[in-house]
Amino acid sequence: MASRLSRIWPTLYRARLSSALGSRCVSQTPKSSASGAAVASDLQPVSPAAHDSHAHAEVSPFEKNPDFHGFHHHDSFVDEWNMRLAFFFGISVAIVVGGTFIHYLPDHGMRQWARREAERLIKQREAEGLPLMTDNYYDPSTIVLPSSGEE
Repeated sequence: MASRLSRIWPTLYRARLSSALGSRCVSQTPKSSASGAAVASDLQPVSPAAHDSHAHAEVSPFEKNPDFHGFHHHDSFVDEWNMRLAFFFGISVAIVVGGTFIHYLPDHGMRQWARREAERLIKQREAEGLPLMTDNYYDPSTIVLPSSGEE
């Protein structure tokens, strides 16, 4: 399997590089002048109905989504579920289809064919009563040697 993977790895590597070069990374954090400094736009207006027992203002979860995954801009619930579905099916499809593709690649180096051919020749030689291997690779009676006078 490693030999099959090494055969298709350059293609996968090029595909990964080309997709990475065309993308841009965008920061989702707000710009502030100092670390931890509160900006007037970050503060929520406090109304008497929005207070809890500790005098904190209630913040709508849809106004700002700190865990933005890039699948839905306004609804964090839809954003999270779209991210989960995309990764689950993306990874599952990659593993299942990729594994099936690698499994059904043709016989690299014709190893399986060579073994079947060797087993066929062994059965043929045993049926004919010949030894499995001979001393000579070629039949010596078919080789034409030059005569000693033609040197």
